[in-house]
Amino acid sequence: MSELTLTVMRLGFLAVLWLFVIVAVQVIRSDLFGTRVTQRGSRRGSDRAQRQQASPPQQRQQQQSGGRGGGRQRRGAPTKLVVSEGTLTGTTVALQGQTISLGRAHDSTIVLDDDYASSRHARIYPDRDGQWIVEDLGSTNGTYLDRTRLTTPTPIPLGAPIRIGKTVIELRK
Repeated sequence: MSELTLTVMRLGFLAVLWLFVIVAVQVIRSDLFGTRVTQRGSRRGSDRAQRQQASPPQQRQQQQSGGRGGGRQRRGAPTKLVVSEGTLTGTTVALQGQTISLGRAHDSTIVLDDDYASSRHARIYPDRDGQWIVEDLGSTNGTYLDRTRLTTPTPIPLGAPIRIGKTVIELRK
């Protein structure tokens, strides 16, 4: 082999070695310090307004009416999502016809600080009849509705516990 080929191979090996070291340090750093959590309370209203401005008029009208015909809810329909167990116990989210995302990702509606939750773990959304549906989004540890692991989108009965890791969530009036 020529001297030039040997030098190029050495430099390539050195570059790959440094790339490996940098990636290893980033993984260790993220394990030690976790993901960055941002406050969303003050931004939330402006984000919703921007999304409504960007949406087509028919969709905007449906969002304003709550996603149901005439803006009326069914009698006995749930009005809030409550965290009953876990680190977020007592957290309440009003059900207004929008999809609720659950997971460790900082842009989730409910950010779960749980080692057993995936970044995009599950979502809860209303169907056309006003019934709320829970869907597991391919999580590793699963989403459970009343001790049953979900494999398909499933309607949520009022008060039935939805378990994601150590967190339990319920639909309530």
